Amino acid sequence: MSEKSVMKVVTGPNCRMSYATVWEPKSMQEGDPKYSVAVLVPKTDKATLSKIEKAIEAAKQLGIEKFGQAFLKGKFKNPLRDGDEEKPDDEAYQGHFFFNASSKQRPQIVDEGVNPILDQDEFYSGCYGRAAVNFYPYNNVSKGIGVGLNNLMKTADGDKLGGGSTAAEDFGEFDDSLE
Repeated sequence: MSEKSVMKVVTGPNCRMSYATVWEPKSMQEGDPKYSVAVLVPKTDKATLSKIEKAIEAAKQLGIEKFGQAFLKGKFKNPLRDGDEEKPDDEAYQGHFFFNASSKQRPQIVDEGVNPILDQDEFYSGCYGRAAVNFYPYNNVSKGIGVGLNNLMKTADGDKLGGGSTAAEDFGEFDDSLE
């Protein structure tokens, strides 16, 4: 198995997608526009978490080969974060680890039959699915392990994240009477 394939991970089917910017790229600060998503991995999904940890370790080793031992010293960014600790007030993140993945290339988005999803309302923040990602070392202004977004598969609907309401919720029933 090549080092490159060790750093590629396809998550389990019960990951929840958050901050899904997968249809049109957006710029963060002054950087290039990117597609991105936060992938919430249930803490109970030991198989996915094991694959992610192995990929992070392989990326760290590659980072040491490319940048030297100092790569792991000082402030080092690990992509896998604990939702209970970092987002204690966000119910969606409770009981999950999460990572952010991005790419300059638009990911392919498919259903469980690997048929393309073209309707932008079908893949959204809050739906469940699999993410195909790759972990890689970086050492520029900061250093750590980054996550490249390859492709996404929707496996189930979920409550939309991000607040707001639907038109049906806002306008479904009116009581125009004055009390």
